[in-house]
Amino acid sequence: MALDPKILFLDEPGAGLDPVTAAQLDRLILQLSHSLGVTCVIVTHELASVFALADRVVFLDKKARGIVAQGKPSELSEDRTNPAVWQFFHRTAGEMETFKP
Repeated sequence: MALDPKILFLDEPGAGLDPVTAAQLDRLILQLSHSLGVTCVIVTHELASVFALADRVVFLDKKARGIVAQGKPSELSEDRTNPAVWQFFHRTAGEMETFKP
């Protein structure tokens, strides 16, 4: 950050942290982003962090080999067009009865 970057890339910043510390880290990331005016690109599987930090989400899928959905977290969590996206946001392990397009 000493070089005044325009973009910060963060890979799983809260991985392995307890929920309280992860939430504190999320708040720190937001503060840094706003105070320094930087864009943060964050790779995470933590739903709480997705909703706390993201203005926009890009959902990648290994099977599809690329982007399968993108948008606001609240929009993606209600999107019923892609089972993988629905399962991620609703923490299901393939229980398709909860997926009703």
